[in-house]
Amino acid sequence: MMANVLACLVIFAAIFSSAVSSDPDSLQDLCVAAPTSGKKVNGFLCKDEANVTAADFTFDGLAKPGLINNSFGSVAKPANVDQIPGLNTLGVSMARIDYAPGGLNPPHTHPRGTEIVFVLEGELEVGFITTANKLIAKTIKKGEIFLFPKGLVHFQKNNGEKPASVIAAFNSQLPGTQVIAPTLFTATPPVPDDVLAIAFQVGNKDIDKIKAKLAPKKK
Repeated sequence: MMANVLACLVIFAAIFSSAVSSDPDSLQDLCVAAPTSGKKVNGFLCKDEANVTAADFTFDGLAKPGLINNSFGSVAKPANVDQIPGLNTLGVSMARIDYAPGGLNPPHTHPRGTEIVFVLEGELEVGFITTANKLIAKTIKKGEIFLFPKGLVHFQKNNGEKPASVIAAFNSQLPGTQVIAPTLFTATPPVPDDVLAIAFQVGNKDIDKIKAKLAPKKK
C-alpha cells in the first residue's frame, strides 16, 4: 500500500511540474464566444465558498477494480472534475484502468492531457504513435511507469494470463477521451460511409459490418 501511495505522489509531482511549465489549455472542445454576457469561463463556474466541504475534494472510486463487461476486455474508472468538484481549475486528474487477460484499452487519444500510468498489477504491452507515424512501445510490469504524450494515439494490452491494473494521471482536470474506432464508426450524426470506405480502403459492406459490431448494445 505504501509503495502505491509513493508511486502516486511521484506521478502527481511529474504532472504538477508539467502543468506549471506550460500555458493553460482549453478544457472544452468548443467555446463559442458570447461577448455580451460579460462572463468568461474555461471550465466550470465556482460554487459559493460558504458551501464548500471536504466532500468536494475526496473520492474513493479507484479503490477497487472496475467491472469489465465489454468486448475490449478493459474498463476505465475516471477521477476527474466530474467526480471530484475540487479539481476545477487545478489541471490534474486520475483514473484506474483494469484489464482482463488478453484485454485491450483500444487505440485512443486524450486531446487535452498528457497521461502517465503506474502498473499496480500484471504486465502490459503499451505504446503510442508519433505524428511521423513511428510506434514507441514496450512491455511494462508491476511498479513501472510509462508516459503517453498529449493528443497522440496510444493503447495498452494485457498479454498475460492474469488480470492487470494501472493508475493513470493527467495534467488536465478533464482530459477527454476519443477511442478511434467508435469515434469514427458510431458518431452522431454518422460519418458518411463513402468517407470511411475511402479512408480505410474497403467497401461499404465492410463499413456496415464494422458499424454493426461497434454499435452500442441495446439494454
